[in-house]
Amino acid sequence: MRVYVPSTLPGLAQAHKTGELGPGPLTAYAVTPALREWYVSDDIEELEYAALNRAASASLRLLAGDPEAPRRRIVVAVDVADKDATVDPDRGLDGGSIGEVRIAGAVPLAKAAAVHADADDAEADVTAAADALGAADQGDDDAQFVVDGAEDHELLWFGVQEIPALLG
Repeated sequence: MRVYVPSTLPGLAQAHKTGELGPGPLTAYAVTPALREWYVSDDIEELEYAALNRAASASLRLLAGDPEAPRRRIVVAVDVADKDATVDPDRGLDGGSIGEVRIAGAVPLAKAAAVHADADDAEADVTAAADALGAADQGDDDAQFVVDGAEDHELLWFGVQEIPALLG
């Protein structure tokens, strides 16, 4: 199963240093039954793109909680055994958890298929979105518009061998 693990550049640097994403449990996003129902599509590529975008939103939340991290959303696409990605039944009714899965332990970075990251030109919008996230969560429509502005930026695809350059 392909899962999308939200991260930050410091998180990616740590994973590159240790050779694993972790420690567990990890929150990731995948094509789950709830995501299929929410997105209403049978196209696996569209569903995986939706899971990737859910992980990008979670990465933004990580950035909002770490003011020192460079303002680029990072998502690591990893292949894990289906049994290793579980859906939390207690979070099933929470709209913010659609597509969310838990991975109990650390995941070797060698299982990563790709890294998705914001381009440099997204930094201003991602910075503004991270700053506005709290107000958006409280229902502020103007703040939500700012958060949506970060989502207008497509994450770029990087091969795992490109991680050192991405961190550089």
